[in-house]
Amino acid sequence: MHQRASEFAERAHERYGVDVEVLEFDAGTKTAAAAANAVGCETAAIASTIVISLSGGDRDDDGARRASGSRISPDDLVAAITSGANRLDLDAVAEHFGASSASMGDPERIREVVGWSIGGVPPICHDEAVPTVMDPTLGTFETVYAAAGTPSAVFPIEPDRLAELADATVVDLTES
Repeated sequence: MHQRASEFAERAHERYGVDVEVLEFDAGTKTAAAAANAVGCETAAIASTIVISLSGGDRDDDGARRASGSRISPDDLVAAITSGANRLDLDAVAEHFGASSASMGDPERIREVVGWSIGGVPPICHDEAVPTVMDPTLGTFETVYAAAGTPSAVFPIEPDRLAELADATVVDLTES
């Protein structure tokens, strides 16, 4: 098993008490379609974790976002776990989190904060907790498959359990 996939499995066990079954594929799972093809499932059953950078907006004194008040840091990151069949709506993400705008996170910043590189960012086991949302489409499947720390590894999990472990708010932030 790849070192990073093994590290992911160890973290999942240590942090959440779950033993994940890491599936690795020589062909890679960099895209939702490639992952679905490798696993043998629908593209919609792939749980892609996308890390988004927020800028502008406001916070309460305790740091929670609110409609008006002090400006937030442009380095605020959030995670969106989306169905591989859907496209994330960055404007909807910004609105949901009370930010002025949202953009794809900088790869170096993602690695620095969540501890994983893009293409293999798992939905759980981040170095730092980031607010997380999850696409309700994933809840229509018994099992979904998410990245397990590398672009060639995934793990199966029940969507409700994934939302629980990721402390994710289930909300539709995808393009119509």
